[in-house]
Amino acid sequence: MQSRDLFNIVTAIAMLAVIALVFGAIALFRRGGDRKQPLLMLGAALVLLANILIWTWPHSG
Repeated sequence: MQSRDLFNIVTAIAMLAVIALVFGAIALFRRGGDRKQPLLMLGAALVLLANILIWTWPHSG
């Protein structure tokens, strides 16, 4: 397996985690109760999404 294939797999898993965190946070918001956990889930999704953007941003060389 080449390193590029591994990078694509890790990026895809990270994107699936972002989607799962966002949908999970929405579900917890709708259920009501404590608001801290869904906000932390959204924060984690944003941080992970920022990392994905940094990893995939085109660079020179």
